[in-house]
Amino acid sequence: MVAKGMLMGAKATREQIISAADQLFYRQGFDHTSFADIAAVVKISRGNFYYHFRSKDEILSAVIDRRISNAKVLLGEWQQGEKNPVKRIGKHIDILLDNKGDIKLYGCPDGTLANELAKLKHSLANEANRIFTLYIDWLAVQFILLGHEKQAEQMARHLLARIQGVAIIAMVTRDDDFVRRETKQMRNGVKTLSEVKNYRLKTKYTSGGKRLHKFPTKFS
Repeated sequence: MVAKGMLMGAKATREQIISAADQLFYRQGFDHTSFADIAAVVKISRGNFYYHFRSKDEILSAVIDRRISNAKVLLGEWQQGEKNPVKRIGKHIDILLDNKGDIKLYGCPDGTLANELAKLKHSLANEANRIFTLYIDWLAVQFILLGHEKQAEQMARHLLARIQGVAIIAMVTRDDDFVRRETKQMRNGVKTLSEVKNYRLKTKYTSGGKRLHKFPTKFS
């Protein structure tokens, strides 16, 4: 019983460390967060801290795994709780509204971490990017269910890019009305997609006539 209690205590401490690190990486950035910062939040000794994690990279890996695990649970809940793909996508868009207080101060937690690790050329940068692959795959399934199989992945990438862009502008401007307008516009765009079967892509050209990108026109 004592050994079991100690094991449960160690597991709880480890989760506290990961949770504290997750918040500090988000608010201060990975590079500007030290062992001491995390230990101070959890209120444990350095020796106890090193029992669970020997390096900050180990903590980072655990934080990334935690975020991906939580995202899978959330997406699964939306998938099971909503029959309509439009409403499922709407819940993803509404993350901007549900978390606009933190987003205005610190940006998107996934976007800011991925951006920082890319700049640092960190070995775990690709791991942090896995959450975007998860979102893109999930969104693509919703667009397929709306009847846009050929453009599903492209639509998913476009929508996710716009969500990330809104998060950046929200952080820079601290403008609540902007976030509300953008989320409403994206929601309306997705609703339009559900009503339009012959969805067309708009092609953007340079002055020389070379095709650069194809992107959906119904989100704007």
